[in-house]
Amino acid sequence: MKTTKPIEYTWFRNGTGEVVPAEVIVEKPVSLTINGEAWLTLMCTPIHLEALAVGFLYNEGFITSMDEVAEVRTCENGDNVDVWLTHSVEQPKNWRKTSGCTGGVTSQTESGPQTARQANGASVTPAQVSALAAKLFDAQDLYKQTGGVHTSALSDGENILLAAEDIGRHNTLDKIAGLYLMHKPALAHKILLTTGRISSEMIQKAAKIGASIVISRTSPSSLSVEIAENAGITLIGYARRDRFTVYTHPHRILEIERVAQG
Repeated sequence: MKTTKPIEYTWFRNGTGEVVPAEVIVEKPVSLTINGEAWLTLMCTPIHLEALAVGFLYNEGFITSMDEVAEVRTCENGDNVDVWLTHSVEQPKNWRKTSGCTGGVTSQTESGPQTARQANGASVTPAQVSALAAKLFDAQDLYKQTGGVHTSALSDGENILLAAEDIGRHNTLDKIAGLYLMHKPALAHKILLTTGRISSEMIQKAAKIGASIVISRTSPSSLSVEIAENAGITLIGYARRDRFTVYTHPHRILEIERVAQG
């Protein structure tokens, strides 16, 4: 399954046009079949599709571990992921559109599921935040080829242990959850990094996997800040190599002097 597609585009500069070969990210519909029943179709980039299916079921609350997954396989033509569970599960009657790009869906209510509060969790220095932001960029393989794709990663505070890319930012977190369940890396603490805007469903997925710190290259929404505050998650936005903004629970940022303004 190809994740990029070769094209040609015309680049206009100083009144002239130049035909340039390039690559664009692939977006395709992939259906999710559970216990032989077709559930829904996800718009996604065709990589880590089995992790996407497992992570989606986990984040939606249909499974709690890989012990409940008897089999997961991607069909030969790559347009369907077939998941067989060890138990029966009822398909939701209604799927709600989320604010995720490419049309994310959820069976959860607008307020989302109750999130477990992160009482302790990781602590990081400003230098670690900046270093992790740089490592997130280094993990963006498809982005470097095409642009137009999001990346999320799971870290222990020092290294990127899992990374996933997709045209939909919400899909990257489902893929991360699936990869985590399938590979079970040893993590004392979980730090989640993403290039995408942190909306309510994004912070809920982060809480579901047990991340105590969430670092994004862009901004959060008002509801995501509220959920992060209530869940005890340190929410960091606009993370760059030399600066970042902490929206909730700044006590986890060490070695920094806080100066009140005004």
